Amino acid sequence: MNYRILNYVCRLVALALVAITPVTTIAQNTARTAAKTAAEISASKWDIFIGYSYLSPVGKISGVPSGAPGSTYGEINWGGIASVSRYFNKNLGVQIEGDSHIQSEDWPAGSNNASYNSNDDFSGGSAGLIYRIPTAHFSPFVHVLGGAERVGSIYQADTWNPLATGGGGLDYNTALLHHHLAFRIFQADYQHVFMDTNAINSFRLSTGVVFHIGTFVPPVPVTLSLAVVPDSVFPGDPVTATATAANIDPKSNVIYSWSGVAGATGNGAVANISTASLAPGTYTLKSEVREGKSGKEGLKPWQYASASATLTVKPFEPPTISCSATPNTIKPGDTATITASAVSPQNRSLVYTYAASAGAIAGNGNSATFSSNGAPTGDVKITCGVSDDAGQSVLSYTTLTILSPILAAAPHAQALCSIAFNRDTKRPARVDNEAKACLDDTAMNLQKQPDSRLVLVGESTPDEVSNQKHAGKVAAQRAVNTKEYLVVGKGIDPSRITVVTGTNNGMNVEEYLVPAGADFNHDVQGTTSIDETEIKAQTRNK
Repeated sequence: MNYRILNYVCRLVALALVAITPVTTIAQNTARTAAKTAAEISASKWDIFIGYSYLSPVGKISGVPSGAPGSTYGEINWGGIASVSRYFNKNLGVQIEGDSHIQSEDWPAGSNNASYNSNDDFSGGSAGLIYRIPTAHFSPFVHVLGGAERVGSIYQADTWNPLATGGGGLDYNTALLHHHLAFRIFQADYQHVFMDTNAINSFRLSTGVVFHIGTFVPPVPVTLSLAVVPDSVFPGDPVTATATAANIDPKSNVIYSWSGVAGATGNGAVANISTASLAPGTYTLKSEVREGKSGKEGLKPWQYASASATLTVKPFEPPTISCSATPNTIKPGDTATITASAVSPQNRSLVYTYAASAGAIAGNGNSATFSSNGAPTGDVKITCGVSDDAGQSVLSYTTLTILSPILAAAPHAQALCSIAFNRDTKRPARVDNEAKACLDDTAMNLQKQPDSRLVLVGESTPDEVSNQKHAGKVAAQRAVNTKEYLVVGKGIDPSRITVVTGTNNGMNVEEYLVPAGADFNHDVQGTTSIDETEIKAQTRNK
């Protein structure tokens, strides 16, 4: 018995090493595989196991004397095993299992010794419960089964007998076949066959491949996103909403629905929204998607998704306007151009109006003309107005100034040069050669200003006035003589020259150019007109 137990243990270790070798190779090949999703590593609903099985029965064969060759059952190296497990959840399930172990009639090889080889035959089927702990890589399990075993040998006919099986094992889950293939590293079971006479206790060791079918993780649920473009509009602007669904089963029928905003008309995943009748505000648009068989869309939780997005309808913005006058300062009777620059944020059609606090204004479009006729001098307020087709209007203002009439400055008498008479004491009224330069300039000024006139103011000293010889007429004589020079020598019209006497102390004649409109008597006071009928001009030779 010790030998058989030791042999059993050795075979168990050998089978484990053989099973681990391909698993190690596969693990190395898949070490760089990307991380698995929950669905990939989830527990399967069905496991189908097919593999090799070794059986070591312990029991006495009926009808054979104890100790005689072939009196006990021998080890069976040739065996196959298969099972089907259906799980209620990721841990607990039911299992149906069948195996067959046939001892070679030539064991050891070449002996064909019937006295040593009992030609044992163990085959049967069982059903029961199985419990597992599934993980990403390894899934240990235990099971308890009950069934029937057909036992036979050369010393007895094959008979069916009740069978109880208990044991467990370890599966290695791989990424092969999309995670549907696993390797059963080992399955170790204890089996008890209930015989009429001698019960049989067997140790069974198995290994093989496991096929995973189905999963307890539901399909990836449908997701939905919703985009509204544009998401902020004015009434009447077009809006398009697009629903984008993900994780849709291509074999399913898909239905979209729209709600939340009046005027939303959906055509599958796209909806058009009419905003003309929407009042300003924020609206929530909702879209739903359902997939599934026709007529049964959305019955399962993962077949339905919804999404929402907001749409803002803005109130119309009023136009803006600025107003300017060019020029902004004018003379009475002049005109100015009024320019209105208006903009509608929504590019609506605009109508312009103009008004003025004085004068008259008329315009066409964004330009108008202001006329100052009839307007008083001072500031004039100009009003520029604009309104859009939505009934919104706005005003802007500018100011222009009408200047007061500019009055020309009153002309004044202009002092020219002065002629001195103090060089010739014998002839104190004679115009000498020294005076010619001054008088030539005076003649030239008169010629340049034909509408002007000349006033010659004769002056004398107090001594000359008291002198009986001159009798106070020397000042007048000097003025008359100077006029004579200009008339005779320079051809000046005598009517343009006026001679007077002044009150200044000096032996001079002062010359004043008097422009048209000037008042000489206002500008130069204290003069006295000379009676040229009494004072006659003297020639320069005298």
